[in-house]
Amino acid sequence: MLFSPTQHPHRRYNPLTGEYVLVSPHRLQRPWLGQVEKTPPDERPAYDPACYLCPGNERAGGKRNPVYGSVYVFDNDFPSVLPDKPDVPSEAGALTGRQTLLRAEPVAGTARVICFSPRHDLTLPQMPVEAIRAVVDMWAAQTSELGQIYRWVQVFENKGSVMGASNPHPHGQLWALDELPTEPAAENKQQRAYYEANGRPLLLDYAELEAEAGERIVVENEAWLAVVPYWAVWPFETLLLPRRHVQRLPDLTAAERDALASILKRLLTRYDNLFETSFPYSMGWHGAPFGGGEGETAPWQLHAHFYPPLLRSATVKKFMVGFEMLGEPQRDITAEQAAARLRDLPDKHYLDQ
Repeated sequence: MLFSPTQHPHRRYNPLTGEYVLVSPHRLQRPWLGQVEKTPPDERPAYDPACYLCPGNERAGGKRNPVYGSVYVFDNDFPSVLPDKPDVPSEAGALTGRQTLLRAEPVAGTARVICFSPRHDLTLPQMPVEAIRAVVDMWAAQTSELGQIYRWVQVFENKGSVMGASNPHPHGQLWALDELPTEPAAENKQQRAYYEANGRPLLLDYAELEAEAGERIVVENEAWLAVVPYWAVWPFETLLLPRRHVQRLPDLTAAERDALASILKRLLTRYDNLFETSFPYSMGWHGAPFGGGEGETAPWQLHAHFYPPLLRSATVKKFMVGFEMLGEPQRDITAEQAAARLRDLPDKHYLDQ
């Protein structure tokens, strides 16, 4: 019996983190066993007087939003990180032996909220490309500004209540920290090792491999490609990659920003079209850390992760339980099958049909 990754259980390696995912394609002998289960339409007004993110409204912390007409950013009224960093007692640095098992380090940072649109009833895939381009520009501007102070700037969006979004108004967040968080630290280590061994950025080589193979591409244009990564954990996880070597969002050219806005709309529209629902996900940008020289950041390639939880319908999601919490992540539908499902969907949003 010869091994076939489309038929036999196997483990796929994630070169960005050094971890593995268990793939069990034999449990799904046909590409799709689920069905579209439509959820009630999400009918929201263009303006909600009770929404603390809508223009002109009072926020939960008591401050009032301006009557903004485009993308709007403000400091989080209830931030998870604070800019002031307390001093560490001198004796804390002298911990030895088992005392080092109980370690705490102060962290400084800034947390901001970014409203994508003044419209309460829209999400990114429903916005015009020009409005999405304004979001891209704000992501870049905020990354540049906060990067002057902090080592890491995390741009992200939690879409949908299932992903913990406390307000349906289209918005994301920016957290900046003076230390490198766990996931970027792992990617930093892996990208550096690959660069030292091969002289090229890991994700630039990977993007070229995916462009040549084609089977995991969901959407692409002249500057970007979105793929279900070979090592995907979540059923319809995607990775968004630039075609040239780009380290951070502020480094994108005007043409690349235009192309990014376009591909974001196409990708996120396919997500919504898959189960004809406002598709939940957590997404975020990973770019080169700040504070280092060219030699330190050279291995880095800008990219965005999209982690959606839905599995078989708008109401059935994947849970990380049992073996996945105690061993390693596992999936049944292969990355190639998931990419084909998304790729075959139309560019036009199902609500506009």
